[in-house]
Formats: sequence, C-alpha cells, structure tokens
Amino acid sequence: MQAVTSTYRLQLRPDLLDLRRVRELAGYLQDLGVSHVYLSPVATAVDGSTHGYDVTDPTRVAAALGGRPALEALVADLRARGMGVVVDLVPNHVGVAAPEQNRWWWDVLRRGRDSPHADHFDIDWSRGRFEIPILGDDADALRLHIPDSGTHFPGADPELVYHDHRFPVAPGTAGAGDDAARVHGRQAYELVPWRSGRIGYRRFFTVDSLAALRQEDPVVFEATHREPATWFAEDLVDGVRVDHPDGLADPSGYLTRLRSILGPRRWLVIEKILGAGERLDPSLPIDGTTGYDALAEFGGVFVDPSGEAPLTRLHLDRTGNRGDAVALADAAIVAKREILSGGLKPEVERLVEAIRRDGGIPGGTAPLADALIETDALIETVARIPVYRTDYATTAGVLTTAIGETTAARPDLAAAIAALAGAAAAGGEAATRLQQLCGAAAAKAVEDRLFYRTARLISLQEVGGDPGRFAIPVPQFHLLQAERARLWPAAMTTLSTHDTKRGEDVRARISVLSQVAELWARSVDDWEHSTPSPDPTTGLLLWQTMFGVWPADSEPTSALRRRLHEYATKAVREAAVHTDWVSVDEAYETRVRDWIDAVLRGPAARSMSALVRRLTVHGRMNSVGQKLLQLTGPGIPDVYQGTELWEDSLVDPDNRRPVGFEVRRRLLARVDPGTAVDESVKLLVVRESLRLRRERPGCFVGGSYTPVVADGPSARHLVGFRRGEEVIALAVRLSVSLFGRGWAETSVLLPPGRWTDRLTGTVYRGRVDLATLFVRRPVALLTLS
Repeated sequence: MQAVTSTYRLQLRPDLLDLRRVRELAGYLQDLGVSHVYLSPVATAVDGSTHGYDVTDPTRVAAALGGRPALEALVADLRARGMGVVVDLVPNHVGVAAPEQNRWWWDVLRRGRDSPHADHFDIDWSRGRFEIPILGDDADALRLHIPDSGTHFPGADPELVYHDHRFPVAPGTAGAGDDAARVHGRQAYELVPWRSGRIGYRRFFTVDSLAALRQEDPVVFEATHREPATWFAEDLVDGVRVDHPDGLADPSGYLTRLRSILGPRRWLVIEKILGAGERLDPSLPIDGTTGYDALAEFGGVFVDPSGEAPLTRLHLDRTGNRGDAVALADAAIVAKREILSGGLKPEVERLVEAIRRDGGIPGGTAPLADALIETDALIETVARIPVYRTDYATTAGVLTTAIGETTAARPDLAAAIAALAGAAAAGGEAATRLQQLCGAAAAKAVEDRLFYRTARLISLQEVGGDPGRFAIPVPQFHLLQAERARLWPAAMTTLSTHDTKRGEDVRARISVLSQVAELWARSVDDWEHSTPSPDPTTGLLLWQTMFGVWPADSEPTSALRRRLHEYATKAVREAAVHTDWVSVDEAYETRVRDWIDAVLRGPAARSMSALVRRLTVHGRMNSVGQKLLQLTGPGIPDVYQGTELWEDSLVDPDNRRPVGFEVRRRLLARVDPGTAVDESVKLLVVRESLRLRRERPGCFVGGSYTPVVADGPSARHLVGFRRGEEVIALAVRLSVSLFGRGWAETSVLLPPGRWTDRLTGTVYRGRVDLATLFVRRPVALLTLS
C-alpha cells in the first residue's frame, strides 16, 4: 500500500478520459509530484454519463471505462512509479433513469415485493403500488404501449414503453387483448406525471433518476461492496472517497463496516459538509472530510475585511437586504420552507406518516387539519436546523435547540412539535428519516438556492461555505490549521472539485473586490445605468461572475458568451425567484441572456475590460497564494484536474470540460524556477509543493504547524507557516493596498540555517526583508538545506 501524500482528481468519461487514457497521463502526474491518482466513480453508470455518480451496477467496473482489466493495468503502471490510486464510492444511490440498465431496479419493477432486490431500495410500499414520476401529464398514461416483445432481456415478458423509456411487465399481467393502460394498472409501480409531487421511493435530494439504497441492510452493503472489497483485498486501491454519507440511514455504522473491509491503514475520507462552527465527529473511523471546510479557510484569509461595509451597503442599496449573516440566516429558513413544501414534499409526507406511527397515532384516523399542522411543525423545525445531521457527537443538542426555537416561534404548533420530539427521541424510522431530510433540505435550500439569491461577495458562496462570515483573520486561520494538523492530519484539502460553483482562480479574482469595494460599487452603478440588469440580485451575481471569468488580455469570445448563458440559466433556475426547473419562464430567461449580450457588446464591456486588466495581477496573487497554502498546509491536498494552470471554470457541467493535458505536459517539461512567468508560475508552485511533500513527508502529514509572523508596518500582508523543522511557506495577501505603500521595512526572522526558496533558487539566512523575499514571486517555499 502506497502512502498518500497528495492526490490529483480525474473526472472519468468514456468519451474523453477512460482508464486506458489515464495510463497515458501517469508520467506527467509523476513528474508533477502527485502520489495518487484520485478517480471519479469507476462502477458501471448510465450509458453516456459524464460524471459517474448515476451508478447502475456497483458490482462491475464500467466496461465503457475499460473494465477491471484496465483498472488493474493502471494500478500496475502507477505502482511501478511509486504511485497509487484512490477511488470514489457512491453508497447512497443508484441511477434508474434507464430501468433496463439497472438489473436490480428492473427486477423490483417487474416482481414488486417478491423481488430479492426489493429491500435494496427505500421504497414506500404502504399504498401497494409505488409511484415513478416520468409522465408529462395524466393523459400520458393513455399513451403507453406494448411492443411485440421485450427487447432488453431475452425471454422476458412484454414491456411498457413511454417515448424512449421502457418498463417491465410482471409475469402473467398482460393478457390477450389487454391494452397498455390496463396492463399498467396491474404493475407494482405506477407511472405518474413528473410535476405531480408523487414519488414512491427515497431519492438523492430531489433527483428522481437517483434511487436511494438501504445500506443499513447488511445484504445491501455486501452486494454493493462486493467488487470494492476485492480492490482492497488485492491491494489495488490505497484509499476511498465516500460520496454523500449523510444521506444514509446510519452514516457511522456504514463507515464502521466500510473500515472493516478497508483495513485500519487505508485512507478514508468522506464528503461531509460541515455547517458554520460545526466540527467533524472524532469518533468516526475516517481520516477526515474531502476538504470544503479547508477551501473556505484558504480562500477566506485572502478576503479583505475592510470591504465588508461597502459591499454590504451595495447589496442593501441594490436588493433591499444587507446580505450579511443575519439576513442570510433568515433567508435560509425561508428557502428551506420552500424546498420542504415543494421539491422535498414527498419526503416530508412520508416522514409525517412515520412520526405518527412511531408516536402510536393511526395515520388513517387523523383529520386533514391535524395532518397539515403536523406537516407545518416538521417544516418549521427542519428549517431551523443549520447542519446536515444532528445525530453526530459534535452536533448533539442542535435538534433540541431547533425544537425549542420552533416552539417559541410557533406556539400554535406546540402539540405537533411535541409529537415530533417524541418520535425523534424514540430512535425509530421517524428519527432516521428526519436526519436524512435535514441534509437534503440544507443542500437544496442553501447551496442550490440561497447561494444564487444573494451576492454580497460570491467567492464566499461555495459548497460548505458561510458567506455571512466575510473574511478569516490571519490569527484565526492559524488556529484552524493547527487544529487540522493536530486532529485531522490526513484529511483531504481542496480548492476545486466537480461540485464547486466557481473554480479556484475565479473565486480568487472575485475576492479581490473586497480590496476595492468602493471602486466596485461605483463600477456597478455605472454599468447598471448604461445596461440595467433584469433584476438587482441577478445583476450583482452576474456582474461578479463576468468579472471572475472575463479575459485579461483579449475580448470575450463566443464560447465565453455561450458559457455565461448556460451559467446564468442555471443560476436563475436554481434561485427559483423568477423562473425554476419545474416552471420555466422563457421570457425572463431570454431577458437575462439578452442582457448578457448587451453587456458583452456595449460600454460596460470596455469598462469591465479595463477593470480586469487593472486587477488581474491581484487575482493571480490570491490564486497562487491560496494554492501554496493548500498544498503545503495540514492535510492531504487534492489538485482538481487542470487546476495546475490558470482556469476559469464555473459550476458543473462547465467544470467538467476537457483538460488540455498536452499543453500542461509541454509546460511542465520546461518550467524552471529562474524563468517561470505568467501561466507557468502556478504550475511551478504546484510542482515544487507536491514534489516537496513526496521528498519530505515527515514535515507534512503528522508534522508540526507553526505560524510565521512578520515584523513591521506591513506585517498584515503576510500569511505563512512552518511545517516540521524544514519547510516554510509564505504568501502575500491583500496586495492592492500593499502596492500603494510597499513593504516599508517589514521583515521576517527565519530559524537558524540556510533556507532555499524552491520557487526562485535564492538562498536566505536570518532576518529577511519581505521586499527582497517577494521581489520575483508573491509566494515563497523555503526549505532547510
């Protein structure tokens, strides 16, 4: 088993980057300094999947990616280079968009509760048939038809067909002369309109095409982990990343079982989103999270707190609310109410039924008014829960607080809230479903709605982020990193993922606006005067987005225009104020796209170009600074594909665009500390940091963390630390005001010895003026020699 010192995330796709093509990158990644290739899910997924999280068969490595032989060949190649593999596991759900591609799901549809796979899925059998939302409207049930014979499984019974969708027919339910509608009525499933709000199975959030699995059942765990267990037994895989464990009935129990087949030393990190102030449960048998908490810290230390007041004032003047912590807390409750009453309504209704059962109340005897009151009590309580789950050791008391706050705010719901509390305390089905609902509500209401409804400084509006906390002071940053070094030294850290809403360099540039807040406010006023946005909040969100991706040395291209259109469409639908995914307002969305076009060809474009040219250097200083801190800080750093160079990705699928690895390979071959400029500077930082981690692992995982503090009037512009006894990482922060006055005799005292900067080759001893240290680069990576 290879020790993990860093990872490089690759987004596998059958059409662009399968396991065989990954082997072609092995030499490049080795030269870059990577210790482990971190692969997106490799199990068989829906045909044509571009992400792999819609697994249809967890028992096989996807043939479209090369299958098990290609995985084994890749591992052998990497092992020969002293490297290894980390793989993404998806335990929470499987893809059911094409039932014929998922044999477990197909069999359940065909045989109902008699299927040996019926308990694999969290299906509500209480009404006899379970609903599948797929039809356009009720009348579409009459448009079902039955072809002459089943086409997907030889010898199978006839199939029900709806456009391109196929569904099995149970044996003996299609008599001679029966029409499709009559046959449909005899199945274990019922096809219903997708807008009906009716669904008979638990999903991944609100995604109907991803059916949840019951990993709490040992049979299901064994079936879904049979193939991964062989990877560990045969020492193919050195670690795993677990996707969305909070959706499971019992995350802790699942992780304990997973650890038992992984073994005690194999690396295990989980996609756990921590709320504001939440700490990871130390009792979990894991190495840490996948790093969204670290992302917020490394980005937050480059935000200027002096920009908070003017950007808050701009948000208030434009939108009518401050966009600060208080406003966001209230808005989060509103958004959760909407989600719980809308997209998550089926989950709420099923939970209410469970609460009644666990409380000994017969569900069928409750008056409609009582059921509505119970639903309101549940929605109001969950809306006040600020974390994904409240059943971890570190979140104990959060549900109690939410119950108290809801009772005080809604005394008219006191009896129903008491019933909810009683069911939660009983620890049965209702308690489990309550925890699963909390995570879905938080994700859909905050990350996928609220973060598109507010725009004070959008670089802070990231998965797991807390935009109400404007900036992270350097002393707080150091304490957070020291805590990670002590408690979670092998947790993953990251700056970009397949789920980030903006790439790391885009966020780094947008964060510069905190340093020029008054200038930004004046610019927005000017642009709104010449080219008014469709509505104030969308305008603030998209002005910052355009600033983040605007080319620094050329005019916007047609490709950028198309990407901005796609981003804006997704943003306004996620916000669900003027349009949404269910009820699309074409007229409004057209106005947004037309406005973007008007910006790109009008006077605002010239002004935006001038501002970007002026501030790009500061954005890049932020970018390489946060990159250095992440790569050398506590934890195991992940580099998302392509981010070793400047990149301008937006939200998915934009961040899954093809990566130009040949360009990167050529640049890496000639990058040199003495000559690296512009695009190759970031590549140099990545290469030297990763190679250093590989060369001196004792300084990093398990190594000590010591803040480095400067002396002098410009000391606040330095952030840095020492790792172990042999490595020091230093970065410039808040560079706009620094350019105005310079370092002004500010210096740093190095520990005894000869310190060489791996980014320039310069040697330093003793006290060093920062003007000298940063004369060529805004970062320094010093090693004791």
